[in-house]
Amino acid sequence: MRLYLVDGTFELFRAYYADRRNHSADGMAASPTGAVRGLVATLLALLRREPVDLIAVAFDHVIESFRNDLYAGYKSSAGMPADLLHQFDEAEEATRSLGIVVWSMIEFEADDALATAAVRWRDHPDIEQIVICSPDKDLAQVVHGDRVVTRNRMRDTMLDEAAVEAKFGVPPASIPDYLALVGDSADGIPGVPAWGSKSAAAALSFYGTVDEIPRDAARWGVAVRGKERLADNLRAADQDVRLYRLLTTLRQDVPLAEELGDLAWNGVLRNTYLDLCTRLGFPELGTRPHRWCPDDGPVRPG
Repeated sequence: MRLYLVDGTFELFRAYYADRRNHSADGMAASPTGAVRGLVATLLALLRREPVDLIAVAFDHVIESFRNDLYAGYKSSAGMPADLLHQFDEAEEATRSLGIVVWSMIEFEADDALATAAVRWRDHPDIEQIVICSPDKDLAQVVHGDRVVTRNRMRDTMLDEAAVEAKFGVPPASIPDYLALVGDSADGIPGVPAWGSKSAAAALSFYGTVDEIPRDAARWGVAVRGKERLADNLRAADQDVRLYRLLTTLRQDVPLAEELGDLAWNGVLRNTYLDLCTRLGFPELGTRPHRWCPDDGPVRPG
């Protein structure tokens, strides 16, 4: 069986910014539920096109998490469009109407839930593969062989363990250290000055972690251009880089209540879904589902 783990926050953002109908000329919302409509459409496409046996979608119910308490510069909801933020509750409701388990994160982030699930079930005897649907670089740290992979649905690309090493120059276990050094603008992580992808990959492929990289360039056992400056900057940012690594390390202990069998996708909840489509103003999506859940009560006209 294949388990699909979807970054719902990313999909909602993608739907919001991809459809011009969500915005009027003055930047105000043209459709108060346009992003939800796009989210529903893309999830239905996933369910139709992929061999989905088991599925869960994780959302950042609030953008802030425990990481904001650790670092003031971490990503937050500041500056986000209000009309997008207002659609998060309905996005989760709409996803549940599709018969999909929803993980609504408050203390943790959506990526933490996805990482927890991937690690928890990757060795389950019934699991053939876990596909994490997200382009976020930090999720590469839980890729495992070809059993746990990440999927960028926009570019139709997939990363297994060999592809992670080819792309970043380091194995999945070193991804938090890599992001701590080079930074991650999506999460507000600045990285260490002068450290780029090549220098980070070279140092980490030799030393493994930022802790093991000598702060004195004379002690380096790997040839890296500009190592004196790199070592000096790393020494000056010693405490910061350890914090950045903590921020980029995904939690694997999110308290998910479900057992694996609870994630089985049995079809769209027909009555719940059709009511939602009508209420949110996109009844044309009522004919999109290709499978209806048999346990959703008496069938009503669609």
